[in-house]
Amino acid sequence: MQFIDLFCGIGGFREALENGGHTCVFSSDWDRDAQETYELNYHERPTGDLCEVESTSIPRHDILCGGFPCQPFSISGNRGGFGDARGTLLHEILRIADYHNPSVLFLENVKNFVGHDGGKTLATTSRLLTKLGYQVHHSVLNASRYGVAQKRERIYFVCFRNDLGISNFKFPEPSDDELAVEDFLLPEEDPRLKDLVVNRSDLRLNEDLPTERENRPLRIGSVGKGGQGERVYSAKGHAITLSAFGGGIGAKTGMYWIGGKIRRLHPEECRRIMGFPEEFQLHSRRNVCYKQFGNSVAVPVVKKIFQSIEHSLSSHSLRAA
Repeated sequence: MQFIDLFCGIGGFREALENGGHTCVFSSDWDRDAQETYELNYHERPTGDLCEVESTSIPRHDILCGGFPCQPFSISGNRGGFGDARGTLLHEILRIADYHNPSVLFLENVKNFVGHDGGKTLATTSRLLTKLGYQVHHSVLNASRYGVAQKRERIYFVCFRNDLGISNFKFPEPSDDELAVEDFLLPEEDPRLKDLVVNRSDLRLNEDLPTERENRPLRIGSVGKGGQGERVYSAKGHAITLSAFGGGIGAKTGMYWIGGKIRRLHPEECRRIMGFPEEFQLHSRRNVCYKQFGNSVAVPVVKKIFQSIEHSLSSHSLRAA
């Protein structure tokens, strides 16, 4: 099948779908750093501002993918929702879908989308997608339960065009794979890790550190006042949510007790935890890498959801035959 990659970032949707044998025919993202990383890995530069792209210039496609910008709906954002100009980017998706009528819309946003504005944002989104002629299915999935060593809760929308007659779609069941941050670390002697070590005289660690692995973040201590960005976690658990923003000494990745030291994660470790392959090339600036992985989708989760989409489409084809 052919798909388009809207608000593509560094290509998490593309990584997942191309891995399954499907073909990307169009990509778009206004962020120049994201365009650079995307081009480095997929050998094409995404089109810029989607608002300036005519629907007629976008190739025909079967699947519309879009991790549409989360800032208006994020707890850490201004919570303006559709009242914020950026919130109207959902309407760019609707505009393109209205013209091309793809079989499936596959969308993603932050967990807070669910409760934003007392649930009105989600209700409005579902109503608009339904009005467009789609069966709308949505669910909040935690990446920790789908083969990712990171607590990352996101809402996913899977919408089938009405004429396909697919109304009983089910999101994939959790796999609860046993894994931990320690499985994704670079060797301790790697020189790139040196300046990620945090030396603090006010470090406070629990007396009993975990010896067993668990599929959740395991907080074991803190520095400073112990606020967000000042908490220390065990590498025997999962990572906290990788973030594009946020303050504190452990900002964007969290701090982990590794080899008798506390340190932040390296971008290569973030890449592994997000499910991107070893050959995936990173942006040259470290802070840009953190932002890009914080804004991305977790590739293994998208893969598993899309396998369920393929199953539904295949079952429909068999019934139609």
